[in-house]
Amino acid sequence: MKIFYQIFIFLYPKAALLISAKNNKAKLWLDGRKDIFKKIEIALINNKTPIVWVHCSSLGEFEQGRPLIEHIKKDYPKYKILLTFFSPSGYEVRKNYSQADWIFYLPMDSRKNAEKFLTLVNPSLVLFVKYEFWHYYLQAIKMRNIPLLLVSGAFRINQPFFTWYGGFHRNMLKCFSHLFVQNQSSAILLADIGYKEKTSISGDTRFDRVIEIANSNTHLEKIQDFINKNQVIVAGSTWTEDDEELDHYANTHAEIKFIIVPHAIDEDRIAECSRLYKNSVLFSQISHHKPLASNANVLIIDNVGMLSTLYRYATVCYVGGAFGDDGVHNVLEAAVYEKPVVFGPEFNKYIEATELIDSGGGISIENALELEKVLNELLKENDDYKKACFNAGDYVKRKSGATKTILHYIYENRLLTN
Repeated sequence: MKIFYQIFIFLYPKAALLISAKNNKAKLWLDGRKDIFKKIEIALINNKTPIVWVHCSSLGEFEQGRPLIEHIKKDYPKYKILLTFFSPSGYEVRKNYSQADWIFYLPMDSRKNAEKFLTLVNPSLVLFVKYEFWHYYLQAIKMRNIPLLLVSGAFRINQPFFTWYGGFHRNMLKCFSHLFVQNQSSAILLADIGYKEKTSISGDTRFDRVIEIANSNTHLEKIQDFINKNQVIVAGSTWTEDDEELDHYANTHAEIKFIIVPHAIDEDRIAECSRLYKNSVLFSQISHHKPLASNANVLIIDNVGMLSTLYRYATVCYVGGAFGDDGVHNVLEAAVYEKPVVFGPEFNKYIEATELIDSGGGISIENALELEKVLNELLKENDDYKKACFNAGDYVKRKSGATKTILHYIYENRLLTN
């Protein structure tokens, strides 16, 4: 398997270069890594403070790492945080995140890059979040005896770690000081390959994060003005497939307000949403005091960063992504507000979506007709609706506490000191 991994890390940058002229994400991936070591060296040249390195693949993993970053900053003020991302969709959104002292793209994995990076950064503790397994970085961390924790890990039986040919991947797990996983099934899989003693079921730190957001009690005046006293469906992280399931219902129910938050907000995608939703207005338009059309019942959010607050205003939440191969986006951001959460059929890879359905707070639908039926029932706001609301919120509360568990391990093992 190592040879295939080496081929992958060799070809990935070349593939990104090949498509970068037409693919903005690939261009950002490449541009962000230009002179990356020089940028890191300049940034750290006068640093005398110990560093905690936190690595996330993308934005979702960042949200899992964020509660730990912010508690470490508070509880261990003598340490600085260096945050890295693999993907532009994480880096570009959070490159100005105030709780990290430095934020960089992670240089592509190789023996040379890993050694150079760790020599420059010299971290006292390393946190890798959820799915990140980079062979040369992990080996270099282990060789330097730096404590390394996996945060909110999630494992499935079909991953290479658990196959007869997965020795290369299993060796990566040996590099971790401790593995904090989301659920018992992950812990059982790891125990079966010899990692029982270094595995703990902590849960998912995202539960703690969404509770923090909900407790911030942020309110958006423009949104409240748009909603007035109407019922509201907030559809977050939608892709084209989601909007094509939703648009007919929105276009034929003028009495209901819809807030649509596309996963991507490039010009073409926003234009597509405006075409699908006949009586729509852009948030940027109402933000600039443009008069709201009297028949506008759909508000399209054409900026980034509002979604986790917008779910607060929903009567019913719809979470996108589950009509595509990648699957549903973050259902916890919606469920924390004690609202029923509806999504499409592709959710099985996401533990929290499956558990939310099992708890009675989530509903999966297969098509537009089924969506219409579900929404009509929920919008009656009867006892079944109230039960679904309670179940969604209760599920999030019951699953909180992962951040405290990991911080306790750090404290008990003196991985950080004051």
